[in-house]
Amino acid sequence: MESNSRQLTWQCGSRTYQLGGFPLIMGIVNVTPDSFSDGGNFLERNAAVDHALKLTEEGADILDIGGESTRPNAEPVSVAEELRRVVDVVAEVRKNTDRLISIDTTKAEVARQALAAGADIVNDISGLTFDPEIVNVCAKSDCGVICMHILGTPQTMQADPHYDDVVSDVCRFLSNRLVALEQAGIARERVVTDPGIGFGKTAQHNVDLLKNIAALRALNRPVLIGHSRKRFLAKVLGRPVEERTFGTIGVAIAVAAQGADMIRVHDVRETRDALLAWHAIAGAGPCVADFLQ
Repeated sequence: MESNSRQLTWQCGSRTYQLGGFPLIMGIVNVTPDSFSDGGNFLERNAAVDHALKLTEEGADILDIGGESTRPNAEPVSVAEELRRVVDVVAEVRKNTDRLISIDTTKAEVARQALAAGADIVNDISGLTFDPEIVNVCAKSDCGVICMHILGTPQTMQADPHYDDVVSDVCRFLSNRLVALEQAGIARERVVTDPGIGFGKTAQHNVDLLKNIAALRALNRPVLIGHSRKRFLAKVLGRPVEERTFGTIGVAIAVAAQGADMIRVHDVRETRDALLAWHAIAGAGPCVADFLQ
């Protein structure tokens, strides 16, 4: 394998993964009324649980359950409402699958209760900065942590985002967060980084980041890419959100070829099939992440 696809260890609870071969696929479960692509489809608990279990049948390695939309200009949700939306869903999904469950939140109390209900991972779009207490919640747990870059907040992030050099600036932010999290008691081996595609970036910023997975992986942590159906694809494809599945798949193959370790998508079956076909022809190394007991 090329050097940018060298294996990296990720510790998530009692599970240890060697990443750097075929990427893990994270399926999106939005328990929200207003997410940009599927808002309202799975707001009712049983619908959300059924959707999560369907994604496992389609091949999702991780289920990312979130109760607050983070699309541009989304209205914030209270802690109580976010808890109402997600905790029971996490608990019910946990009863029915041993796949990894991620809680997509920036709130410490939501993370705490979701972990207690059976979640394995805290996925925080703010890089664990919006609610400082979430760092302590993760430090007291052995959960996996996904640390993402964002410029501003969902309410401000698309108001003329600017960088000196988007790849260098994002890598510097993530590097600094790795140091801060380690000092707070979260071992680097537990952390996955995410450049935050669409979170305070223009279409060109997103493309520049997606071309430079090697620079992100040079931080010696696995890299998650969450690009599914996002607005920058409208610039690339000239298509509305409901017609971006094939573009999403194309980007998934492009970043997997550069060594991306996890890919977060709505369309799990389609993405997995495309990646398996690509990997059979062009891939090297293991076809799935090695699981170490």
